Amino acid sequence: MATRPSDVSDYTLESPPVLQRFKASPKGCHFVPPSPALNISADTCIMYLVRHGATVNNLADPPILQGSGVDLELSDAGKQQAQCAAELLAKRPLAAVYSSPLIRARQTAEIIAKPHNLPVGQVVAIKEIDVGQWEGRSWKEISQTEPEPYRNFIADSANHGYLGGENMTQVLNRCGPALTMLTSQHLGTEIAVIAHNVVNRVYVASLLGVPISRAREIIQDNCGVNVIRFRRDEIKLLSLNSSFHVR
Repeated sequence: MATRPSDVSDYTLESPPVLQRFKASPKGCHFVPPSPALNISADTCIMYLVRHGATVNNLADPPILQGSGVDLELSDAGKQQAQCAAELLAKRPLAAVYSSPLIRARQTAEIIAKPHNLPVGQVVAIKEIDVGQWEGRSWKEISQTEPEPYRNFIADSANHGYLGGENMTQVLNRCGPALTMLTSQHLGTEIAVIAHNVVNRVYVASLLGVPISRAREIIQDNCGVNVIRFRRDEIKLLSLNSSFHVR
């Protein structure tokens, strides 16, 4: 989800060099891929980190929680979102496409990979968070039936996770090394990785220097694109939740 102006002011003291580059808008931040005229140096990898397209749970009102225990296919709207992302990334010289093993991520990845005639590699470590006993339920219901665990989660999701599931720190501890490893294995190229809302949020938070307990404030739209550069063992977020391409 694109960082809104109010969020930028909150985070400015924590990582001003990164956040000052972001131009927030209702459709996400400006997409800043590397110029196609430039060759990526041998010590650099560009990763397009994408959230999967929408499922019926994402589109429900109110939205229904879906973690790693719900394996829904993309909705028709989600397939269209994935196609929009594919059209955007078709212009990039992708060397590899990876996804979470969950169906919604795999379907999105397959659509993105098709113009490049690439297979989709599955990475278990980037599957969505385990939401435990809150799977398939709305936040409104949860806040009423389990008020104390809900309050603990809202106050400090880095340490107090979904009831019976994972917390944000646990997700970062498994997905962070996996995502970093993918970039280090593809130096000199560009890759696309299709993951999930919480996975993307905690990884982006770690790159921005934002406390993991505040990762929920980082918006990740369905099929929004984050551009991340790995160079000489330094990882930098270049563009956050670009979603202008999603129609």
